[in-house]
Amino acid sequence: MKTWFLFVLLIVVAKAGVPQPTELLKYLFDSDPKLLLKPKLTTADRIAAHGYPVESHHIITEDGYNITAFRMPYSHKLQNQKDFRPIVLLLHGLFCSSDFWILNGPNDALSFNLVDAGYDVWILNSRGNTYGRKHISRSTNHPYFWRFSWHEIGFYDIAAQIDYALATNGQGQKSVHFVAHSQGTSAFFVLTSARPEYNEKIKTAHTMAPIAYVSNMSDKMLTRMAPVLGHQNAVTAAFSDQEFLPHNEFFTKLGYNACNPNSMLHSMCSAMAFMFEGSESNANRSAVTIMAETHPAGLSTNQMLHTMQEHQSGRFCWYDHGKAKNLKLYSQETPPDYIVEQITANVHLWYCDTDPAVAVEDVEILASKLPNRVKHHITDPTWAHSDYVTHIDVKRLINEPIIEIMNQYEEAL
Repeated sequence: MKTWFLFVLLIVVAKAGVPQPTELLKYLFDSDPKLLLKPKLTTADRIAAHGYPVESHHIITEDGYNITAFRMPYSHKLQNQKDFRPIVLLLHGLFCSSDFWILNGPNDALSFNLVDAGYDVWILNSRGNTYGRKHISRSTNHPYFWRFSWHEIGFYDIAAQIDYALATNGQGQKSVHFVAHSQGTSAFFVLTSARPEYNEKIKTAHTMAPIAYVSNMSDKMLTRMAPVLGHQNAVTAAFSDQEFLPHNEFFTKLGYNACNPNSMLHSMCSAMAFMFEGSESNANRSAVTIMAETHPAGLSTNQMLHTMQEHQSGRFCWYDHGKAKNLKLYSQETPPDYIVEQITANVHLWYCDTDPAVAVEDVEILASKLPNRVKHHITDPTWAHSDYVTHIDVKRLINEPIIEIMNQYEEAL
């Protein structure tokens, strides 16, 4: 593995014009190496490259995180900037960022399809990822910066971004449509159960690969690690409150340059990505390659620990800090359950039979508790966790049905 990595590093650096290959090792240990690599494109850059208007907004949460959201305010094809444009928010899942929602390009990505259908589209980010690494007083080098799980993403990040989008739209709108994938759905369920007043701000919610109850999850990494990391112990204490896969600007740019379409390693990145997708992959090859350029995007170890706790407890509940801290925070030794029965928003559950991260049994448990839900069961035996965004036929199978549901809601107003 080390030999292969150094071989790739040599090729990329040679292409970047670094004259002294013998000095490569210093870049492995330098948090700010001076290497001439092309800067990464942002979500805004990628949207603008397709001719769409795009805005970057810096949104401050109640607890001080500064998160960038990207807005596609109208479609240059429709020239509908003066028309009423319902607001739609898109939230990514674990390891991801706003780049996730533009992977399939202007013809097939949900973000582009929505704006071309007349919507005001906001592509969100969560604290700790590529676009959420700022705080009004904390550095990413301080463990307190990383003291959060998907609970805080839902309780603070989504709330702040919904309120900001409503205020910025300028059309007097009181509610939004919401789309989330994977762990983004967990955060959504946190918000609408722990802060039930936000249900009134949701028109329709579309949860792709919905994750709340996870005791039947079959993901191998989680099921092998959860018996240890899903409980408070010395190992958990050592693993918590820190960045998972620490960010290094050099390696971030290195990965981007290696997988860039103009790189000699572009085809290798694409092939390797498909190795992870599997032999029955439905993914758009271009989308998978862009994913290799932009992901993983950064997260806290607590996000993973929280899910492992859920797997072990069989509950959908707040973060378990251990008995002593639980008593201080929750006035009880165990964390309280999220009361999903309080989620009165119009929730659409999009799920399949073959997702190791989302078991049908767990979706059924969630569905049984939601007072206002519609199930969309995908029976394709080859459907994968990321197919809701990267599938070669996602426009017909997912995007157009979601837009039709939103349109029907708007027409009924």
